[in-house]
Amino acid sequence: MATLEGCRCRGASGRSNNSILYSILKSNSLGTQQQQQQQTLQQLLQKNSTSSSAPASLQELRQQACSCGSTRRRGILRSPQVTCKAASAVLVKTLRFVKNVPCFRELPEDDQLMLIRSGWAPLLVLGLAQDRVDFETTETVEPSMLQRILTGLPDRQSDGLDGQGRGAAGVSVVDIEAIKAFLKKCWSVDISTKEYAYLKGAVLFNPDLEGLRCLHYIQSLRREAHQALNEHVRLIHREDTTRFAKLLIALSMLRAISPLVVAQLFFRPVIGTVNIEEVLMEMFYGK
Repeated sequence: MATLEGCRCRGASGRSNNSILYSILKSNSLGTQQQQQQQTLQQLLQKNSTSSSAPASLQELRQQACSCGSTRRRGILRSPQVTCKAASAVLVKTLRFVKNVPCFRELPEDDQLMLIRSGWAPLLVLGLAQDRVDFETTETVEPSMLQRILTGLPDRQSDGLDGQGRGAAGVSVVDIEAIKAFLKKCWSVDISTKEYAYLKGAVLFNPDLEGLRCLHYIQSLRREAHQALNEHVRLIHREDTTRFAKLLIALSMLRAISPLVVAQLFFRPVIGTVNIEEVLMEMFYGK
């Protein structure tokens, strides 16, 4: 039973009317046990890691890239203006979703900031999947350090300082493939609106961050989002016994995507090198 010491958003047994389960999607009470979910996830990940048809993890993709000497392969958006505009619209919708979660707004501000900083990127990519925002990239090859010295090219830290060079360095092809693999996974499962909302709740309420004041309550909110997702799948997709498993695998793929990569790929080509966290804080707390 989670305790809510120091929190203002309280509810018996972690099921208050302000929770993501009741206030946003108004689903029924759930009886699924967390232990069963953890066992299911462990079995799925083990099965996924041994299956030849399962998508490779980000670490495996990186190892494959290193083995073939392609670590300098990078990609840039083929239509940066179009894609960045779509990503910006999804970011606005994502922050609006977060604002509409009562229990999030009732958390201490420090906890809110930590959750936004840790969750904005996976929530954005999840929103791209929900809105079916696809994108094309063009592959480039990053010059080696020796090539930069011999040809007088600037260091990577100074790339993109002018308008023409913004995003020219691109991001790793491996990271781009990881994002595309996640999008294809979501589209193949054909995730519903409610399922996307439960997934967003599971991503937003991240109890793995150090320094959270309402740690136990945030743990209960993530647990509730997982339970709600499981119950929804069991009720709506009774014939598909593997659907919940597929959604858990999609979550594991999402958590491997780097926020830095998301910022570089979808925002740097247009707005250049900026502090994305400052932009997020202004958008979320600004007038």
